[in-house]
Amino acid sequence: MHTAILIAALLTAAPALPKDQIETSSGPLGITFIAHATVMLEWNGKIIQVDPCGKLTDYTLLPKADLVLVTHEHPDHLDPKAIETVSKEGTVLVCTAACAKAGLKGTVMKNGDRQTVAGIAIEAVPAYNLSRKRPDGELYHPKGAGNGYVLSFGDTRVYIAGDTEGVPEMEALKDIGVAFLPMNLPYTMTPEEVAGAARSFLPKILYPYHTGETEVSKVVALLKDTPAIDVRVRAMK
Repeated sequence: MHTAILIAALLTAAPALPKDQIETSSGPLGITFIAHATVMLEWNGKIIQVDPCGKLTDYTLLPKADLVLVTHEHPDHLDPKAIETVSKEGTVLVCTAACAKAGLKGTVMKNGDRQTVAGIAIEAVPAYNLSRKRPDGELYHPKGAGNGYVLSFGDTRVYIAGDTEGVPEMEALKDIGVAFLPMNLPYTMTPEEVAGAARSFLPKILYPYHTGETEVSKVVALLKDTPAIDVRVRAMK
């Protein structure tokens, strides 16, 4: 069966998950919102799974991935069984050094690395806490351990931030068409911090994700005075 037909058939059989379509200069980008920090992207016949987690959906009903991205080693982001389920011959896995140390076999990208993987340009952006710590005083996400990723789909740059606060490297981003920013305490950001971070680099579209019990409507209200940012709320608890 032709790849495009197979993907269409599998998506038809997949569980009912919210989806958006973003137009790019090189064809439409489909976004499927699975839950928490997990999304699936579809572009030019390729499937990208981000932080696949088997607790969130039945991956046997979703198409196999051409590219899998893992932002860091915490179990709500790194699920080896889910990665195995979404993988096929030729699937490329991109992860951090800590994920590789935990047993993943893939392409390790460090903060600041740039590569073209599976035909998609990828930049690894630092993802870390500035101040939020565990009871023992250790940061939830220390600098250098986790990645956010910027993916280029034609002229559209998509930023998937991972678990992070509004770090200086985020403020330095340019020309972001779509951004996924995490918003839950104590691990990442408050709505106020997400709004401030978004204003610093002005993505055209902002999806709050990894939201936990956060009142997501707050960030919508906070960014009403910034019409350059289209805030889109999806079920990403």
